[in-house]
Amino acid sequence: MSSTLAVGIVGAGAIACGTAALLARSGHRVQLWSPSGKSTAALAGGQPLKAQGAIEGEFAVQAASSAADLAAHAQVIVLALPAYAHRKMMDAIAGHLTREHVVIISSHASLGALYLARLLKHRGVNLPIVAWGTTAVSGRLSAPCSVKVNTVRSKIDLCTIPASGKERGLDVCRQLFGDRFVERDGLLAIALSNLNPQNHMGIALCNMTRMELGEAWDQGRHVTPNVGRLLEALDAERLAIAQALGLQVRTIFEHFHLSFHVPLGSVSDMNQEMSRLGRGGTGPATADSRYVTEDVPYGLVATARLGALTQRPARLHEAGVAVFSALYGRDFSDENDLLQALDLDALSLAELKELSRNGYA
Repeated sequence: MSSTLAVGIVGAGAIACGTAALLARSGHRVQLWSPSGKSTAALAGGQPLKAQGAIEGEFAVQAASSAADLAAHAQVIVLALPAYAHRKMMDAIAGHLTREHVVIISSHASLGALYLARLLKHRGVNLPIVAWGTTAVSGRLSAPCSVKVNTVRSKIDLCTIPASGKERGLDVCRQLFGDRFVERDGLLAIALSNLNPQNHMGIALCNMTRMELGEAWDQGRHVTPNVGRLLEALDAERLAIAQALGLQVRTIFEHFHLSFHVPLGSVSDMNQEMSRLGRGGTGPATADSRYVTEDVPYGLVATARLGALTQRPARLHEAGVAVFSALYGRDFSDENDLLQALDLDALSLAELKELSRNGYA
């Protein structure tokens, strides 16, 4: 592949737009696709993508008219949208992918790469599916196709399935985003590398009234010592599951240090420093937030299932699912359509480990 690549991004939210700005700044050709077309209407009309914060500028980004259009004009497909839309968008794009494509899931959730790999297997298509443990950027939309980028992460955990495609997958990621990637041992390691669900659980649970009342609040500042200790205890459960699987994953301390460029310390201390530096981010101003509607069913539930499989019960994660279900009057444990499709309970731990490295190749 040439140093300049054509990239199609599925999604048009903050992460999709921030990722598009990062790629366009490096000279890559970028298209965004939003199924409704509403979020990309400005781009389709010739307006630039505007970014401020950690990325500044206006960038020429195209709007694709369909999944077929996106795949036809891209060498690399990036899924950058909430996990609750992953299955639907994988269904939409899978029929247009060829072995010449590379797919990046930013960020990966609930073993979704296996769902996509199974769709492609039925078509006889084998290509690298790269799963990231987090996103390349964090930020929020200030308007359609206008994004405030809070940070560009210095390190991103990844793996590629099947493992035979890992060199190609890593090479493409480095061509697009530079030397910021840490290879992990299979999809289970990546499933346990996304710290957003556990962190967002503690932050949302302890600031729910601020969210419901639509307050403007500095998220980093509100990770007080007690909230920080909750996040550290949630992290200990995740690390125990990884240890039971023989996997190395990043700790919560490394996460905040590397993602937000602050000195190592307690979780609360690092968040307070992020706030002081203007990197604390703005907390959700609505209860209808991905911190809950995405991260509970597609993050906490998945970690709890892995805890049960490894006999390392994730009691705090399980409690989070139950408490948020009570708060919202819905059963979040039953909303993960990816895990339902994969029928995780029918797999042995050995079978799951094999799939997490080689997919269905």
